[in-house]
Amino acid sequence: MLQLKDLPNAEVLSKFAERYPDADIHKVLQFLTVLRIGSDLSLMLDNFLAGYGLLQGRWWVLILLMREADLTTTPSILASKAGVSRATMTGLLDGLEREGLVSRVADKHDRRRLAIQLTAAGQAKLDQVMPAYYQRVNALMDSLSSTEAEELIQSLKSLHSQQTVFE
Repeated sequence: MLQLKDLPNAEVLSKFAERYPDADIHKVLQFLTVLRIGSDLSLMLDNFLAGYGLLQGRWWVLILLMREADLTTTPSILASKAGVSRATMTGLLDGLEREGLVSRVADKHDRRRLAIQLTAAGQAKLDQVMPAYYQRVNALMDSLSSTEAEELIQSLKSLHSQQTVFE
């Protein structure tokens, strides 16, 4: 993903506003700041997970499997919960299976169907990653007071509810 490291200032944006009258400089700067911080947080998470031989997509699959009562679900359910295509999920699962972190298990009632199960090695990988992950999340979120954190969540939810403006 391309990440804009040099956010434009109001002077630069005023040039755009001259050409595009609908450009509200302050709202554009607010939006770009939110976008930049989200991208930076995602990149920081990827860098952290890379230290454990993971990227977010594979890590989320392990998390989703751990959430299941029997550590097992279908590839299509995983794809739906992760918000990716079945083809993308197949690629993620292939890599995780090669590393022994998940296994494909034939359905007990229909051998044509496969389920995906978190292996002991997959659980051990999560047990290795999660304590340091939670420490970092706690340290990051400690920079906000409880009130600020709640206001942030409400503001982000408000923005999220308007996501259709780009559709």
